[in-house]
Amino acid sequence: MFENSDRTELAALGEFGLIDHLAHHFPSKSGSTFLGIGDDAAIIKLGTKHLAISTDMMVEGVHFDLTYTPLKHLGYKAVTSNLSDICAMNGIPTQITVSVAFSNRFSLEAIEELYEGIRLACEKYEIDLIGGDTSTSRSGLVISVTAVGEVSPKKITKRSGAKPGDLLVLSGDIGGAYMGLQILEREKRVFLEHKQMQPDLEPYDYIVGRQLKPEARLDIVKILEELDIVPTSMMDVSDGVASELHHLGKASGVGFEVYEEKIPLDQQTLDTALTFNLNPSIAALNGGEDYELLFTMDQKHYDKLKNHLDFSVIGHATESVGKYLLNTRAGNSFDIKAQGWNHLTENK
Repeated sequence: MFENSDRTELAALGEFGLIDHLAHHFPSKSGSTFLGIGDDAAIIKLGTKHLAISTDMMVEGVHFDLTYTPLKHLGYKAVTSNLSDICAMNGIPTQITVSVAFSNRFSLEAIEELYEGIRLACEKYEIDLIGGDTSTSRSGLVISVTAVGEVSPKKITKRSGAKPGDLLVLSGDIGGAYMGLQILEREKRVFLEHKQMQPDLEPYDYIVGRQLKPEARLDIVKILEELDIVPTSMMDVSDGVASELHHLGKASGVGFEVYEEKIPLDQQTLDTALTFNLNPSIAALNGGEDYELLFTMDQKHYDKLKNHLDFSVIGHATESVGKYLLNTRAGNSFDIKAQGWNHLTENK
């Protein structure tokens, strides 16, 4: 089934290319499978409510660095990043399972700290930990979380529903997690060269928090419910807005135009980007792990959220399939390239 006489490097495919390649061999056969591989979460038919299910893995040295990541924060983030996928389907998370593989360099106290972060996330989002597995690892800490949630069949939001003319909306602000990572990596380099120096992260509390302890935007799902808005398409911002635009556009068969002055940036994100001599807008579009929700909606809903502080209308969908443009403050237009983080080619 998978015969291939030539060697193809995985980096040439990228994460989503690999998923698409493998998914062709696994068509859905069960009548209860409403939505399979290819979205933020799978959907299973179950009576008046459907189940949304998503699994993600975090690998030491690829997704996190224990030099500056507290285990409690790591446990919390492993949960919230998975819950974000349920939110991206317009669902409400209800349960998780957690599987962990670790080496003998981890003590019982260390594992307890990791699970304390998991417990805190469960408590905040009112979800249940219902199972999982533990195993030995010879290559570092590995965490796999499966999140389960409920979604009304009439409110399921996939990547594929955007139409030309739909407004492109973003929750919260972006770029903070990426700039927080730059600060943490900088302080790590300083520490390795000068072990006696202690990092001062207080001036960067917001963006460091965005990287180490992100939140799932379950509140946005509830606000959309209150406003009687069902997005036409939606994703969470895990790999960067630029990459997510490409995924939404490909799935929906549309293009997008984004307006630079509409991109929501926290002042700390903006100041830190300038300190690193980075274009704040480009850093925001290409930085991942913000876990905000990026969605499209019919223009008729604009008045419902135009003054809502949690939302920014940053652009609109167009008929130019596969064309993604950034309209700058200076009046120029540039193609938005999908330069977000690729799990198969980059390490953190």
